[in-house]
Amino acid sequence: MNHMRGHPDALSMFEPAERLKKLPPYIFARIDQIKQEELRKGRKLISLGIGDPDQPTPSFIVEALSAAIRRPENQKYPSYWGLPSFRKGIQDWFVCRFNVELDSDNEILPLIGSKEGIAHIPLAFVNPGEAVLVPDPGYPAYAASVLFAGGIPLRFTLKEENAFLPDMNELETLVTSGPKVRMMFLNYPNNPTSATATLEFFKEIVEFARRHQIIVCHDNAYSELYFGNQAAPSFLEAPGAEDVGVEFHSLSKTFNMTGWRVGFVVGNAKIIRGLQQIKTNIDTGLFNAIQVAAIEALRQSEPFATQMRKLYQERRDILVPALQQAGLRCFDAKATIYVWAKLPQALEGKKSSEQFAIDLIRNQGIVSTPGTGFGAAGEGYVRFTLCSDVQVLKQVAEILKASL
Repeated sequence: MNHMRGHPDALSMFEPAERLKKLPPYIFARIDQIKQEELRKGRKLISLGIGDPDQPTPSFIVEALSAAIRRPENQKYPSYWGLPSFRKGIQDWFVCRFNVELDSDNEILPLIGSKEGIAHIPLAFVNPGEAVLVPDPGYPAYAASVLFAGGIPLRFTLKEENAFLPDMNELETLVTSGPKVRMMFLNYPNNPTSATATLEFFKEIVEFARRHQIIVCHDNAYSELYFGNQAAPSFLEAPGAEDVGVEFHSLSKTFNMTGWRVGFVVGNAKIIRGLQQIKTNIDTGLFNAIQVAAIEALRQSEPFATQMRKLYQERRDILVPALQQAGLRCFDAKATIYVWAKLPQALEGKKSSEQFAIDLIRNQGIVSTPGTGFGAAGEGYVRFTLCSDVQVLKQVAEILKASL
């Protein structure tokens, strides 16, 4: 019999590291708990919470993988730098899509999903006690990656009155009045707000970063999921951007490949090299057969991306009016697979985003994501995804009209 079970000294060995204690409360776990409670009761839920495309990976990509996976040379350890043919495919796509020339040997690094690179890049450039500018609301991985590197996340607020773009005056204040800032994260088209940025904005960021010697990490995972004729720009299109930063891309949302874990980072060669050094010591390269399939994805990016934009715009045009009729106020969604909605005016100051999302599950069977899951500035908002078909969204519309 183990007499040490439950003894305080025996349990202290399992005390989490300080880096885990610094992480903010994980609201998504609370929402999932409520979901599971309702499912155990036999409830059927409509999930508009997770940004996981409901459409299958296109057959031309699956077929490319199927052929590649049978080749013995693709079954060995992959290179940390990725296949030269995949880097060349990225190079060609970038020229075609953004008219930006990249050196495929030094300025392109395939990743096991863009999140891998985002999570690791502070380890390469941020010393303990140094700071990183992080958007609030924003993708939670940005702040977590900084904390894991021993850095300090300095949150800048994305406000609706500024079209969810950073306030440059606030950025200046953060840089000049606190700890040394080494890096900043940006993300346009934006998750969760669906906001977009212009090339003029990126030019401002380049000038700001150069003046303060800050590395810019732009997350462009939704570059192909824009609505209308104005294509989302790359940060690297701005003059001088490659002197100060890199850009992360992902095939997950554009090509319905979330489970494949394939992305890449492009830009400044020295920054790429630093991230590659971390990658070499922490993980491995991307499975070769998936890289071969990814080459085909980029090669046939159009018209498939056009098809996906049309699909999500149709869904947006059903969900947004339904939310508005139910009293929520939706930000003009010009891109991404999300709708960012403000709580009904009657609930302001009376109900939190988290409680609203929980009530929506329990009372209407609809799953959303509370804005505070993306930072304190997300209070008062909820995020809905467009990852359900038109008939489901029409059902959501009827439920909301009848209940809210």
